[in-house]
Amino acid sequence: MPLTSLSTAPVRVLPRKRLEWLCDPGSLELIAPDHSPVDVLGACGRVGGRPIVCYAQDSGIAGGSVGVAEAGVIVRALRHGQMARIPVVGFLESAGARLQEGVAALGGFGRIFFENVALSGRAPQISVITGTSAGGGCYSPALTDFVVMTRDASMFLTGPKIVKRALGEDVSSRDLGGTQVHERNGLCDLVAATDQEAASLVRELLGYLPQNDLQRAPSRTPEPPAPGDPARVLPARSRSYYDVRDVIARVVDGGRLLEMSSRWARNMVVGFARLEGHPIGVIANQARHFGGVIDVEASQKGAKFVRTVNAYGLPLAVFVDTPGFMPGTRQEGSGVIRHGAELVRAFAAATSPRATVILRKAFGGAFIAMNSKDLGADAAFSWPGAEIGIMSPSSAIEIIHHRQLKADSSERLASALTRRYAEEHLTPAAARRHRAIDAVIEPAETRSRLAAALIRRERDHHDLLDADRVDHPVTRV
Repeated sequence: MPLTSLSTAPVRVLPRKRLEWLCDPGSLELIAPDHSPVDVLGACGRVGGRPIVCYAQDSGIAGGSVGVAEAGVIVRALRHGQMARIPVVGFLESAGARLQEGVAALGGFGRIFFENVALSGRAPQISVITGTSAGGGCYSPALTDFVVMTRDASMFLTGPKIVKRALGEDVSSRDLGGTQVHERNGLCDLVAATDQEAASLVRELLGYLPQNDLQRAPSRTPEPPAPGDPARVLPARSRSYYDVRDVIARVVDGGRLLEMSSRWARNMVVGFARLEGHPIGVIANQARHFGGVIDVEASQKGAKFVRTVNAYGLPLAVFVDTPGFMPGTRQEGSGVIRHGAELVRAFAAATSPRATVILRKAFGGAFIAMNSKDLGADAAFSWPGAEIGIMSPSSAIEIIHHRQLKADSSERLASALTRRYAEEHLTPAAARRHRAIDAVIEPAETRSRLAAALIRRERDHHDLLDADRVDHPVTRV
């Protein structure tokens, strides 16, 4: 074989190496011995000094397929995470259920799924897809809190050969279930170039999360945000777009946002940041895409993130700039009412601290759905000049003054009526009178006002939990 062929061959990464990249040096303790015949390696370790449990599949043995023994290792790891109430991280690369074991292998997957659900919301679960995961190997990641994929990884329920046989469709693994598919449908939260980079991303993500639903996330030394007044990001014209991530950067520590699902529902931005050293969740309408309008996928993305953040008690900062929900037959046919209601439900059910800042506009049901005061927000602020109401002033006067405008279609009359309606009904002062917001703040105050609202409320929230806390010591396996 030529040397050039050898040099371009992919290098197989052993399961132990992946776990070593994830865990603090010297902290890895195997649950199963190195010489175990199964193709899954389980271990306990530490990330940033905090205990976790982790496992990694080995596609070099029977394609990483899962039989009874392999399922036993994964179930043991997940149960350890539940008993000790610590995060579980799995590196997955599996051909699915082991054919030679038949229905017994399916039973193994069933037990894995059961443990995934039992741990859900009690301690963080993160799946890292490092190669091809097929069949039952896809459901477990989908049941966890976060999914990270390496650039060349893929996931699918039925592989290209079965698709060809059943449908006559020729498709590659990449086109069927590669990262370009799953980072756009919401399954994949983060994409890494290599296994080692994926492990680094998981370490970063765990740094924002508590060990479980009863503990606080670790705080760090506060850092100043990116320089500049957040208001400078907004364009002069109200219909022009901007990147809301630039606003967020001028509010949060170090200007850093670990954005989740950045290629899915791009009109909604979600991710993790720190505020005065404290980890928070961030959700924002993205005017750069569809003007920040909320559609089916944005509703799904927002609801999923709010539920996850709330499960682990993280404070939530909400940045609002939306003209409303997306209209049209396609959206109605896709269930925008149902999905929009799920976004409302997620915020209304949340018990973690949450505060809202209206940047430029908030109209109609979208104003309510984006963590309004009446939906239970702990604090709601507006920047000066924002518009808050049922709909835009131009649309409102077309309904209210329909007959008058029909009789006199002059632009002067329409302009005067629009201006009068906006002044009477859409100003932050009007919203303040009706207690829809707590205060009108200068953009430069946003960081300090959010910190005061969220961090104080977070302490109160966890003080209540501490009063009823049950001690969950780390249990050795």
